[in-house]
Amino acid sequence: MNLATDKVVPLVMALSVALLALTACNGNGNAVATAPAPRKQVLSMPAQVGQLAFFDKNLSSGKNMSCASCHDPQYAYGPPNSISVQLGSDLKQTGARAVPSLRYKESTPAFSEDAPNPDGVTSNSPGGGFMADGRAATLATQAGMPLLNPLEMNNSSKEAVVKAVQNGAYAGLFKQTFGANVFDNTDAAFDALGTAIQALETEDLSFHPYSSKYDLYVFNKIGGVLTPAERRGEVLFHSTGVTNCSGCHYTGANFNGNSGLMTDFTYQALGAPRNDRSIPNNPDPIPANDDPAYFDMGLCGPFRTDYMPAPGKAHPYCGMFKVPVLRNAATRGAFFHNGVLHSLEQVVNFYNTRDTNPEYWYPSHGDGTGKPQANPVWALQPTAVPGATIDKYNDLPPVQQGNVDEEVPMGTGEGGEKTLASGTKPRAPGSTPVMTPQQIADLVCFLGTLSDGYQPSSAPSASGRCVK
Repeated sequence: MNLATDKVVPLVMALSVALLALTACNGNGNAVATAPAPRKQVLSMPAQVGQLAFFDKNLSSGKNMSCASCHDPQYAYGPPNSISVQLGSDLKQTGARAVPSLRYKESTPAFSEDAPNPDGVTSNSPGGGFMADGRAATLATQAGMPLLNPLEMNNSSKEAVVKAVQNGAYAGLFKQTFGANVFDNTDAAFDALGTAIQALETEDLSFHPYSSKYDLYVFNKIGGVLTPAERRGEVLFHSTGVTNCSGCHYTGANFNGNSGLMTDFTYQALGAPRNDRSIPNNPDPIPANDDPAYFDMGLCGPFRTDYMPAPGKAHPYCGMFKVPVLRNAATRGAFFHNGVLHSLEQVVNFYNTRDTNPEYWYPSHGDGTGKPQANPVWALQPTAVPGATIDKYNDLPPVQQGNVDEEVPMGTGEGGEKTLASGTKPRAPGSTPVMTPQQIADLVCFLGTLSDGYQPSSAPSASGRCVK
């Protein structure tokens, strides 16, 4: 991105997604496929401003970080690495949450305590909003938050951000778009910057390309044939009695009519392990977790403050984070709000064994009754001592742990006596996990079909883990 000019030119982007398949005739008069017509777009002036701002490192305090630094277009607008939380502009502090992808955000509804579940089955619950805790009402508001966060772009004030834009190469375009006197009012100029980035994320097709194998498959397009493994994984994805993935990662039409986003925008408390030094050989624990009194409880704070509980009192929203879009999940290197897991295989195994084998995921204390035993290679804890006490749900205060999700494929793990609202019984520690290794592999193969940029091969592979 060249920011060294102040000339206003239309930014025309040619993308590889085809609108129509053109045909021609061969010598026998038969129709044959030709190259697809490229999909073109012209961004509005606000979106043009947003595009320049999105790549502008001058908008950070150290002049070393842009929006694209953490939301890299080459990585589905997510982080370009597998680090749990990213380093801020001051090069000293790291964030407290994993960076999400910015793709497919334009359909997110506003936050509501009584949001309808689009599946028409599950009861209303908190849903919508931007950021992992829904505290931003719009994409424009969300875009401004990292600019002022000391753990991210680290600007001291809105005025510092506005001055960077005013002194930048696209100041003329900014004034042409938002008014000649826009810089006279700092708040108005800062809000205009958020509006510009929102326009980019809404208009630019690269933020919502719908170019995965799954899209070809759903719309019966050429190249959209799932392998047997991927098809088995899709069946598992929708199985209410095995994985129950689609219960939260809804595939039908959402509030704005778009389908296949793989989220219902609701909030869930999954009991993800604490990303701290209790994990042996943890390469990047979250520094804030060094304080044993610190807990990131999603809707209950610390970044969102309107649902913070009274000291020692339970609150039904504590531990809840927004259900993410699953598109491009296979391209990620850090999962859950704290980036504690680093592969899809690890995530699915966590769902499968969180309660049957909590010793795989949570630290333990006490002497136990036997020798340490090796855990699977995908477990967070490399060994476990039989009989030791497991610190389950260790990233939530004990008083809030009753909020942890008990739906299939998980369970309370409290002896298997309680029947859940769904009619299923929770799985007790030591019981058999609901998914087999083959089912886990198939499910991961299906999730891989959700990655954008898929190019069908003229000669599909006859071997590989996601083929047969």
